[in-house]
Amino acid sequence: MTVSLSPIVTLESKELLEASAQRVDLIEQLLAIGTALSSSNDLAELLQLILSKSREITCSDAGSVYLLDRSDAESKLLFKVAQNDSIPSDTFQEFAVPLTQKSLAGYVALTGESLNLPDAYNLPPGVPYELDRSFDTSMPYRTCSVLVLPMQDQDGEVIGVLQLINRKVKADVVFTAENAQEVTQPYTEWEERIVQSLASQAAISIERNQLQQSIENLFEGFVRASVQIIEARDPTTSGHSERVADLTVRLTEEANAIATGPLRGIYFSARQIQEVRYAALLHDFGKVGTPEALLGKRKKLYPEQLEVIRHRFALAQRTQEMECAQTKFRYLIEHPSHKHHDDDSNSCSHCQSLEKFDKQLTQTIETLNHYWEFLQELNEPDVILTRDFHAFSEETAAQLSVLSEYTYRDIDGLTKPLISEAEMAQLLVPRGNLTAQERSIIESHVTHTYHFLERIPWTKHLKGVPAIAYGHHEKLDGSGYPLGLNQAEIPIQTQMLTIVDIYDALTASDRPYKRRLPVDTAIRILRQEAAKNKINSDLVELFEQRQVFTVLGHTLTVDAHSVA
Repeated sequence: MTVSLSPIVTLESKELLEASAQRVDLIEQLLAIGTALSSSNDLAELLQLILSKSREITCSDAGSVYLLDRSDAESKLLFKVAQNDSIPSDTFQEFAVPLTQKSLAGYVALTGESLNLPDAYNLPPGVPYELDRSFDTSMPYRTCSVLVLPMQDQDGEVIGVLQLINRKVKADVVFTAENAQEVTQPYTEWEERIVQSLASQAAISIERNQLQQSIENLFEGFVRASVQIIEARDPTTSGHSERVADLTVRLTEEANAIATGPLRGIYFSARQIQEVRYAALLHDFGKVGTPEALLGKRKKLYPEQLEVIRHRFALAQRTQEMECAQTKFRYLIEHPSHKHHDDDSNSCSHCQSLEKFDKQLTQTIETLNHYWEFLQELNEPDVILTRDFHAFSEETAAQLSVLSEYTYRDIDGLTKPLISEAEMAQLLVPRGNLTAQERSIIESHVTHTYHFLERIPWTKHLKGVPAIAYGHHEKLDGSGYPLGLNQAEIPIQTQMLTIVDIYDALTASDRPYKRRLPVDTAIRILRQEAAKNKINSDLVELFEQRQVFTVLGHTLTVDAHSVA
């Protein structure tokens, strides 16, 4: 027996199949949207995506997204994103609107209720809200159907508002102010539920994005606070970490623009540049473990050492003056004058002897003063010396030899060296103002930095920060510290950091222990270091040619290539 289906049943089945297929397509589309929302890390991009997909699902001509701002005492709505197919514009700017029930978005934000309005110009009587027609009037435009939905987080708190405008009868229909009522239709309850589901997903994504931003802001604050701690311990280097970070970031950006040559294969993503920036900002953090007196050392001797030596010189002079007085007193006792003889020869002999004692004292004091001035010259860090006396001029070598052996009688009556061996070793530092031991302590800041940074639970995008910062005093030829790495073992980011760290050290403002060098001289020194295979010559050339230093407001006053 053959059963025949009526045309009506067949038509209904076909419609059901089509409806089911549409539902399946919609579910797949929602899943794809959810995936896209969860993968977006940029808030502006995320909001644009939320709005465009909501409009696509509902064939909406226009729409907007508001976020609730509770940062101030008085909450407000931030008009973040607007889209309009009929009136496209690239001039949209974010602005704030008062949070009040008088506006559609304000009402939804305050109540958490949805608004599905068939015609925004004809609202039900007695409602507290109304459409702001200023946009329609200025364009011109005609707002008809409107769907306004709250975006709520997992706790049900409203964090924003999604507003869709003018649901078109067909996606490709051309909308104008004149045909608005003919080509638009109300939003269905089904669409409202679908978009509400999408708004909930969007709210979670926005909340995640805001949480991520809060974490990044928190860490940024931590980094800046750490930099302040470093600079507070050594005010003369104030701004060094920030300048090094600015220079390094600019150098990475310039490297990204290279299309030919040895650097053409280098490219840094935004996350990698942020990683380099944090490494640059924190590269000297280990100095918090360096004794403050050593960080603030300006000359070869510490101020308190110089003061102690000054007191020794004063004591030595007073001792000489006292001994001179005692010598003259003994002489007069041992050689009394004979008053009953009217002979001036005895008196003249006394005068000559006493003058001799005074001249010896004056000479001794002049010698002490001379050696004090000589010592102060030696104490300057820019006096380049060698530990071998024979390498000096005969006069300087003789003065050093005498000064190192000069003694005085202390208040306890013991004879002691005017300058101790340790003090003389400091004064004879060949270059700069640090002894080998002090330099070792300073250099250990790199290791302290690494151990500190290594303890931070970095995200996968920032996990290279400790290693990048660790090697900023390494040299390509293996002569650096602390590990003596060679070029292949030093990350390219670290090689960049090394170059800008040297540049800033050379060009930073005058300090008590060094003079500021002009840009052209600093560039020349960088090229010399590159020629010795200490630093990367390609990066130095990029630094110079692209004038990376201009990020600090520096200018090249002469052609650096012309400097011999």
